[in-house]
Amino acid sequence: MSDQHSDQHSFETLAIHAGNTADPLTGAVVPPIYQVSTYKQDGVGGLRGGYEYSRSANPTRTALEENLAALEGGSLGLAFASGLAAEDCLLRTLLSPGDHVVIPNDAYGGTFRLFAKVVSRWGVEFSVADSSDPAAVRAALTPKTKVIWVETPSNPLLGISDIQALAGVARAAGVRLVVDNTFASPYLQQPLALGADVVVHSTTKYMGGHSDVVGGALVVSDPALGEELTYHQNAMGAVAGPFDAWLVLRGIKTLAVRMDRHSENATRVADMLTRHPRVTQVLYPGLPEHPGHETAAKQMKAFGGMVSFRVEGGEAAAVEVCNRAKLFTLGESLGGVESLIEHPGRMTHASAAGSALEVPADLVRLSVGIESGDDLLADLKQMLG
Repeated sequence: MSDQHSDQHSFETLAIHAGNTADPLTGAVVPPIYQVSTYKQDGVGGLRGGYEYSRSANPTRTALEENLAALEGGSLGLAFASGLAAEDCLLRTLLSPGDHVVIPNDAYGGTFRLFAKVVSRWGVEFSVADSSDPAAVRAALTPKTKVIWVETPSNPLLGISDIQALAGVARAAGVRLVVDNTFASPYLQQPLALGADVVVHSTTKYMGGHSDVVGGALVVSDPALGEELTYHQNAMGAVAGPFDAWLVLRGIKTLAVRMDRHSENATRVADMLTRHPRVTQVLYPGLPEHPGHETAAKQMKAFGGMVSFRVEGGEAAAVEVCNRAKLFTLGESLGGVESLIEHPGRMTHASAAGSALEVPADLVRLSVGIESGDDLLADLKQMLG
């Protein structure tokens, strides 16, 4: 962040200004898209501004990475081509064959697939535990455990894990705590301040916010770990391209105002669904009856824009609800300005079928957008009949 903004610490100010130094050549207030692969050097080994090749570093990506670090309160941020690319780099940095990871019993299907089908072939083992119960996570640790992996809120069951309590478990065991903060975003929750070692994001979601970019990020508090990750990011190469980095940086500028509206609309949606006769369960941490409500209220600024619910009539009924959507778009992903609906069992979490992470067949997941709340409620009511 430029010196003129270094003493401004509110999230909204950092989101707009951190990493966004005016272009020194023209004064442009938006960082340029440096669509370049290589850079003229000032003599052999003389890097101009530290840039030599855009896999190693690119000025547009640098701006985003500085912004990410500022928003999460970390020492270093790293931007990747996707959320899973970020996760893969992190796991191959932290782990070696024979190591063990504790993963949650509710996690994004792609994350589970990465552990079950890719990392496990490399000789890394994992155990599944209820991350909302610190005692269960502690019991799942082994002498070979190196990482505790957490999503909170979780995908798609909106489970809540106590980050501070799990950080205590991790410290006592001498292992790293990784928190996927995608559903909350750094505006609503900052895991590093609660004791986590690494924050993971799919910047495709709320950070980008407009369903027009795919990206991922890691943010760490430990500079030494940051150096290791930077080495692996360059060595493995799954970096964010300059235009993708620019799109995420642009999206972040409105993150605070968007998340306020997402949370407001989701609260209205969850409240309506709890009263609908065809809905058997509503999963939203903002509801007082949610088992993680008190923890969420303690560690989150608001409760986010994701709502899941179960319908009477089983899988066929849930699929029919999705197919009847008009304003909600039937599609995967989440966190954009438009509202999305999906059937996790057949879509985003199909890879978890038959495992301990299999999701209920009657589950519907909503990414509640920033449209008129009245219009969203009307569409849901017609979907449910």
